[in-house]
Amino acid sequence: MTTTDQSSSTQLYSEIKALEAAASKAEARLEFIDDLAYPPGIQMAVNFTADFDAMLLRRLLNEPPMQLAQGEFGGRVGIWRLIELFNAHDIKATVFTPGRICELYPKAVAAVTANGHEVADHMWEHQVPKDRQLEAEHLAKATAALTKTAGKRPMGTRSWHTSELLLAEGYIYNSHGTAHHHPYYTRDEEGNNCLLNLPFHYAIDDAMFFSFAWLASENAAQRITEPERVMDMWWEAFQQQYRQGGYLNVCLHPFVSGRSMRIEMLDRLITRMKALPGVWFPSCLEMARHCLANHPPRGQRGGR
Repeated sequence: MTTTDQSSSTQLYSEIKALEAAASKAEARLEFIDDLAYPPGIQMAVNFTADFDAMLLRRLLNEPPMQLAQGEFGGRVGIWRLIELFNAHDIKATVFTPGRICELYPKAVAAVTANGHEVADHMWEHQVPKDRQLEAEHLAKATAALTKTAGKRPMGTRSWHTSELLLAEGYIYNSHGTAHHHPYYTRDEEGNNCLLNLPFHYAIDDAMFFSFAWLASENAAQRITEPERVMDMWWEAFQQQYRQGGYLNVCLHPFVSGRSMRIEMLDRLITRMKALPGVWFPSCLEMARHCLANHPPRGQRGGR
């Protein structure tokens, strides 16, 4: 072996060891619920969630008026269609809502709670400032706006906020990470500030399949998929989790799934889910309380 080969081999070995160390460090921050169980008669839980972004993210990206109008459709039409759909199926959904939406569509936000659904945090303007003090101000401002408009204080979030600030504000769960297909706990780099995470995945996210010109993407990246194809994929994902007694978090967007043909697809999908025995459709808050009460993190309640 030449000196150059030895040097390359040594460098590769160092890189592998560094990756292993980083993976071990990340793994130490996660605590999985290996024995997830539901109340008697329940086989699995399905959280239907909606990210009520409207046009906020598109404003941040300085997208053209036509794209902003898609977001407006979500606030004027889409959210109301989703509420009607969830009501028709007696599903308790969770609507993750940026604080600024309370200024833009207050009646829609209030209607979510009035119809028995959960309003949760989705950041102030769909972003988390890097400055820690400003981040805290954004979180506090969003929490106050949602509490005032929805009539209930949010206890869950879908965000990049630090767990320390979320816990200090009284939040009990996040629904953002994707490290597992069951609910799990996360801790910060120091091993503190344990927070429950209710995972979703982009394969069960409507924006990944039904978005044209999403995030200023080029033509080759467009994703306009037939609703029936998406229904088949999501039904298969549901069946797989049903067989395991697992969990599914369906992520929708009012400006995406609020279109009539997609509402009809969701209606058919939910009908098929409900036809199987033991399917529970709680809000994310209900799911979080179940996990915290029955599967608390290590060191709490019975030494788990």
